[in-house]
Amino acid sequence: MNREFIRAIEELEKEKGISKEILIEAIELALLSAYKKNYGTSQNVRVSIDNEDGDIDVLMRKDVVEEVKDDLIEISLEEALEIDKRYVVGDIIEYKVTPRDFGRIAAQTAKQVVVQRIREAERGMVFDDYINKQGEIVTGVVQRISNETVFINMGKAEGILAANEQVPGETYTVNNRIKVYIMDVKKTTKGPQIYLSRSHPGIIKKLFELEVPEIQDGSVEIKSISREAGSRTKIAVYTDDENIDPVGACVGSRGTRVQSIVDELFGEKIDIISWNEDPEILISKVLSPAKVEKVVINEDEKSATAIVPDYQLSLAIGKEGQNVRLAAKLCGWKIDIKSHSQYFKTSGEESAPEEA
Repeated sequence: MNREFIRAIEELEKEKGISKEILIEAIELALLSAYKKNYGTSQNVRVSIDNEDGDIDVLMRKDVVEEVKDDLIEISLEEALEIDKRYVVGDIIEYKVTPRDFGRIAAQTAKQVVVQRIREAERGMVFDDYINKQGEIVTGVVQRISNETVFINMGKAEGILAANEQVPGETYTVNNRIKVYIMDVKKTTKGPQIYLSRSHPGIIKKLFELEVPEIQDGSVEIKSISREAGSRTKIAVYTDDENIDPVGACVGSRGTRVQSIVDELFGEKIDIISWNEDPEILISKVLSPAKVEKVVINEDEKSATAIVPDYQLSLAIGKEGQNVRLAAKLCGWKIDIKSHSQYFKTSGEESAPEEA
């Protein structure tokens, strides 16, 4: 190795952020291992690389003694004095034992170490980059599909979209661009593993943040999201600014904002509700699109009975109970749905006329 090699290491330090000192130390340790492998021993031997000119020396250390019992670790005072007249018993002598052909081994070993450290540094940078993006959405390209797992190329890294994080009914085609939610990032021996999702409720939140400036700047807040991926999502939004309609801001002019999100989710239905701290008002709203006549609250059990017109009972419950299930999850209350006639017949209250 020579000065050009040292300059190359210094360039790596700038480009990859790998410390020159750490890299040289790693090469020295690898060379020591290579010396042991090729020359039988590394006992009392160290490898030194000059940080300026790149020169490599293998140095043997021995104790200066009166009588040598182990010539691998000891040298007689007589021999030591031939090297330097100042040596005395008890000193440690260090001298070069660099084999003639060690340069070839050193160059090969150093290259392997550098390549390995570059790979480790790049993996570290990818991990640091994506761990900071956890909980965000990114656009990627479907790179390959193996069994039911979809691998997404995100530029610097490949992400994993497992079968249980996919949306029922969605199909994925190689080279298609899609938005994915970064759910988790883990370090492994093969580099960072990035786990993605299309079904996580977080993707809804991030899509609204991208499309709605009022959510980006904090004037409109997403209070709650409930989702059955691929079918329907309910999202509750709130603002304390009387000049802003939170639902209107999310829907956008002629529905353009919400429509772009629906398109990204391949037609998933989205109900946007204005959040209210009053549970009666909130529960009335979260059962949209059904119209609610009355809400009876049980504070102790955090449950409620919602009374709807007879003709809207199935709409309030939803297909296979989906609407009421999502509504209950959104507001955090257990909700029982009763039709107008069911409730007033059971309770014995005087029935108010139904509105069409």
